[in-house]
Amino acid sequence: MRLVFAGTPQTAVPSLDALLRSRHEVAAVVTRPDAPTGRGRRVEPSPVALRAGEAGVQALKPVSARDPALSERLRAIGPDCCPVTAYGALIPRSLLDLPVHGWVNLHFSLLPAWRGAAPVQHAILHGDDITGATTFRLVAQLDAGPVYGVVTEPIAPQDTAGDLLARLACSGAELLVQTLDGIESGTLRPAPQPQEGVSMAPKLTTEDAHVRWSMPAHVVSRHIRACTPSPGAWAVLDGVRLKLGPVRSPAQSPPELAAIGLRPGELFVDRTAVYAGTAGRPVELADVQPPGKRWMSAAEWARGLRLKPGGQPGVLR
Repeated sequence: MRLVFAGTPQTAVPSLDALLRSRHEVAAVVTRPDAPTGRGRRVEPSPVALRAGEAGVQALKPVSARDPALSERLRAIGPDCCPVTAYGALIPRSLLDLPVHGWVNLHFSLLPAWRGAAPVQHAILHGDDITGATTFRLVAQLDAGPVYGVVTEPIAPQDTAGDLLARLACSGAELLVQTLDGIESGTLRPAPQPQEGVSMAPKLTTEDAHVRWSMPAHVVSRHIRACTPSPGAWAVLDGVRLKLGPVRSPAQSPPELAAIGLRPGELFVDRTAVYAGTAGRPVELADVQPPGKRWMSAAEWARGLRLKPGGQPGVLR
């Protein structure tokens, strides 16, 4: 089939690569416009645009998917189908029926669970044991179209959203190609999503990433992992925001710590580790990033603060 692929971030690049390796023709990609990235805020093409350029595929970068110029360009290209992975904008109803086989979306959840922009983050945040990826035909309602196929993926105890999304991007890319193969051969028909089990996964904001130490240790761990790498978990110590990497649940706490007991958010410094109190057992901080500095181990950070072992430097809030 003749395809126009829609996608933007690095997560979508495995899908584009799989399509380029497939028997189908990728005539063009649709991606978000060039945008400022990194500390220097240099304007750069999206990862999908960069990969398309390397492959010699034209990249269309409309400011809005409602731009009439995009509709005209798609009609001129004449795609049989438009596969989509993490494009980052809603496809308007006026474009949905333009390809003969519509727009086929790869979504990183087991629909109808976790419809929306952040399905992987919400699966970890809510303690799901398993998730996956789903291919479905786009309709006007958010992530509600009929399903072509699924793959499943267990969520490991220490998975961050970044870890899990990287795996799903690869397994989902193969599912996307298999789906297009089945559509072309006429052997695959989409099935309506169940009406039960619908849950929503809105984008997590910076405020959502503020760690709540009043929760049990396992909930704190899930919260931080769900927000890693984006939007990035954080807490405040003495009025200064501290970024936090995933925490560890120590098998055995130091005897001094067990004797003291920690209030939620209260810190304790050992010779080799830093612990924070929760509503239950304490957790061990792994990596942290103070303002304007690089990521470092929590122990290194504590040494920089000139904290002595056994000291209690304050309370994370």
